[in-house]
Amino acid sequence: MNVGIIGASGYGGVELIRFLNQHPKIESINLYTSSEEGVLLTNHYPHLLNGDTYTLRPLVEAELSGQVDTVFLATPPGVSSKWSQWLLDQGIRVIDLSGDLRLHSQSIYETWYKREAASLSLIKQATYGLSEWNKDTIQSSQLIANPGCFPTAILLALAPVLQAGLIDPASIIIDAKTGTSGAGKSPSQTTHFSEMNENFKIYGVATHKHTPEIEQELRAFTNEEIKVSFQPHLVPMVRGIMATIYASGVEGVTSKKLYDCLKQAYEHHSFIRIRDIGDFPQTKHVYGSNYCDIGVAYDERTNRVILASVIDNLVKGAAGQAIQNMNLMNEWEEHTGLMVLPVYP
Repeated sequence: MNVGIIGASGYGGVELIRFLNQHPKIESINLYTSSEEGVLLTNHYPHLLNGDTYTLRPLVEAELSGQVDTVFLATPPGVSSKWSQWLLDQGIRVIDLSGDLRLHSQSIYETWYKREAASLSLIKQATYGLSEWNKDTIQSSQLIANPGCFPTAILLALAPVLQAGLIDPASIIIDAKTGTSGAGKSPSQTTHFSEMNENFKIYGVATHKHTPEIEQELRAFTNEEIKVSFQPHLVPMVRGIMATIYASGVEGVTSKKLYDCLKQAYEHHSFIRIRDIGDFPQTKHVYGSNYCDIGVAYDERTNRVILASVIDNLVKGAAGQAIQNMNLMNEWEEHTGLMVLPVYP
């Protein structure tokens, strides 16, 4: 199969190349840009040197039509709404890594993203690509809204216990930490070494745009409206997300019940690893991989359920899950091209 990447020069695009390059079903990887056509991507990323220089092609219709079967949009907000419908009309499948198509409501999108939403007709065509939970709809879809990095880590941990009725949906508090690569490639004072090294920052206080995405998708696992307290922090590391989630337990809940619930939910899912009771994951345990590791405990003294979920934000939180969704769309084995062990230490 021939694939295209729009936005290949960002960190998410480069991770797509890393995995697609060794995917057994991929024949060619075509890279598109609106500003650097003719430039060799290996000039920016010498680590990609492998006999293919990855020349950036102009982002024009003639370069895409008939050249690719699937396109990944590893782009900032606003690009998907411009290109997705045209690509679909050409019979090209689309996997959008931006947030443009994740929210069902245009007004909610515009409130949180502070920009014009995509057309309602385009939004309605998109399937939310949380691979482990939406497999059937992903397989029959032509347009995937790849989940955000924070929502991926959070939803994978919360979905089973919420669906099983083991926690109070109104009590959810999420404290999440992420590395600097989540802010993208463009230099900024926020991610400048002198600002970030030996520092720890709270950001997006009560305003982070992943909040409505988390709430929207959690509603699928309960029959009531859900509002969560979600607060991210930036820590001095490059990759990784740790989401520590707190919720009140229902009567009779135990660590064993929570553990059994998670184990049963993900028994047949290659990329979700549930830690034994009392064992909690670290971001290093999933570094560079498509795994999500989850640990759980119940604090009887405070009646608090505690979930710890870790992913690599660039892989399971972006490129890896996008390729997992591509595999599902083509009815290939879900793990094809993705069975890479984490890098350690």
